[in-house]
Amino acid sequence: MNLEARKLIFAVVIAILSARISDAKCDFEAIFNFGDSNSDTGGFYAAFPSENLPYGMTYFKKPVGRATDGRVILDFLAQALGLPFVSPYLQSIGSDFRHGANFATLASTVRLPQTSLFVTGVSPFSLAIQLNQMKQFKSKVDQLHSLGKAEKNIPRPDIFGKSLYTFYIGQNDFTGNLASLGISGVKQYLPQVVSQIATTIKEIYELGGRTFLVLNLAPIGCYPAFLVELPHDTSDIDSFGCMVSYNNAVADYNSMLDEELTKTRKDIIDANIIYVDIHSVMLDLFRHPSSYGMKYGTKACCGYGGGPHNFDQKVYCGNTKLVNGQNLTATACNDPYNYVSWDGIHATEAANEIVANAIINGSCFDPPLPLLKCRGK
Repeated sequence: MNLEARKLIFAVVIAILSARISDAKCDFEAIFNFGDSNSDTGGFYAAFPSENLPYGMTYFKKPVGRATDGRVILDFLAQALGLPFVSPYLQSIGSDFRHGANFATLASTVRLPQTSLFVTGVSPFSLAIQLNQMKQFKSKVDQLHSLGKAEKNIPRPDIFGKSLYTFYIGQNDFTGNLASLGISGVKQYLPQVVSQIATTIKEIYELGGRTFLVLNLAPIGCYPAFLVELPHDTSDIDSFGCMVSYNNAVADYNSMLDEELTKTRKDIIDANIIYVDIHSVMLDLFRHPSSYGMKYGTKACCGYGGGPHNFDQKVYCGNTKLVNGQNLTATACNDPYNYVSWDGIHATEAANEIVANAIINGSCFDPPLPLLKCRGK
């Protein structure tokens, strides 16, 4: 399936979904997102400008702060709900917060970072910081409205109870020390990760939030970057080219997250707390890309080295680096719509679209809450 055909199909799907959402009188008026590079729409690069092509090449035709060739899952979700793209909280120029804010930044973690961005590349904007930003955002909105000084690009004070709160974070907690600590070492602090997510939901509930979508982790054992970087034996590779032990560890984490959210529902019974199983969708994409009109599962579109993964940790997508006296450049393919993986770590727009459609129709929700039948509280 070529890119134009895919765009046409998506446009038809969005039109149908938008009509159904309208019929359902869904009144989500905003999205507030917490996350990492998988849902960052420009926050990290607003703080640390350094973005460059080929990121953004497919949809925006230029870099726009997203770690993919086009749109992220959050973008598709906003479009399906009839909302504009969610502005990054950290972006001072050109943002419009009337329909929410995005606190996600590339390389963010749930836990407070134990190191610096300039040492290991971990973002300073962990989930706790993102929550504080959310609290300040609401406080400022309330204050400006009470003083009659509300600007045109900020939301109404009552919007926080009519919003969708999304979480797509935790991957960096899982993978950041995986090579050095191993699976058993990382598992020691994963209970802290799920507990922190649950605590954050409860605090946002106190701010008026009532509907929460919490995305689980994708199967990192199928990601080209981790297939190259993480230690493993050939016996650990399954018939689809993925690492069994790492995918099993992710599945264990996801079960832990699901259990924690089940407990949280009992604490705030009038909230909708939805566990979103994107893991199953992504796993099927990696295993059976041809079933979705794609060609490559565990091979990156943008990278260097070719071969089964097209990923070299010495030079990342879009960069040129001098290695052993030779300039190496990691370039992008001409057909990212045929790839699940964009740069070895992040999904392509095409893969994000497929995952987003599963979210939109509610097929990966627990408990069931199809967005086509959503009701803001």
